[in-house]
Amino acid sequence: MPFLSQKFNLQKRVKLAQGLWMLYWLAVIVGIILFSLGIFFKIELRKRSEIMDNNESHLVPNLLILVGMLSCGLNAFGGKLCHDSLDPQKFSKMKPMLRPYMLLCCGFNALLLLLVLLSFLMQFAVYLTLAEGLKNAIRFYKDTDTPGRCFMKRTLDMTQIEFRCCGNNNFRDWFEVQWISNRYLDMSNDVVKDRVLSNVEGKYLMDSVPFSCCNPGSPRPCIQHHLTNNSAHYDYDHRTEELNIWNRGCRQAVFSYYSGIMNSIGALLIFTIILE
Repeated sequence: MPFLSQKFNLQKRVKLAQGLWMLYWLAVIVGIILFSLGIFFKIELRKRSEIMDNNESHLVPNLLILVGMLSCGLNAFGGKLCHDSLDPQKFSKMKPMLRPYMLLCCGFNALLLLLVLLSFLMQFAVYLTLAEGLKNAIRFYKDTDTPGRCFMKRTLDMTQIEFRCCGNNNFRDWFEVQWISNRYLDMSNDVVKDRVLSNVEGKYLMDSVPFSCCNPGSPRPCIQHHLTNNSAHYDYDHRTEELNIWNRGCRQAVFSYYSGIMNSIGALLIFTIILE
């Protein structure tokens, strides 16, 4: 921003006003993009709030929506100032507003800089929230009859299918929890009864994963049960063969997705600061 007074003839003044008018309206378009990106980010956080234990922070998307609206308003007003400056009568009325407007723009840039920092710092909070939320989501996967957890199974299945992931860190996370509800276990069966009684906590644990962990691109039919038992499958060795389930954990997959969004937000905000 210019802080020293400059003198322009009419021709230079017209060119300056036209150039600034174009930049202001470009900034309005960027503001619309920021507003839309804030709404999109907020929706994406809401969609997966269950696997975050409803602890996700909406500070960044809310500020992004606010910044988008402020950007549209401030830059549209700046465009009007440039347009009216070509008319001496209108410019004389607008001139007292220039100093407050410049101070307001400086404050707006400070808010943009704060939002850039938050968009990068929030990634650590998202990572920790995902780690805890996915851990609990796997534990509550079987509770389809429990109020508040009825749709946890569907949410986690859709997450694993969409992001091509399995478990929290990897597919072995499913070995540590009972993910099949007791209502679907035949307690009169000796094998089921022995497995439940052999566990200290009375859980039905097995080396299996849900169907949503299967990789449909694998040429072999999905092996989701007895993953570590070589004798249970023909021509199979779990130590050397690439399993036909997703090997990447959902924490890494979902975090990479959100991290990409927040990095894009940060880059767009830096561009907006330069433009301002």
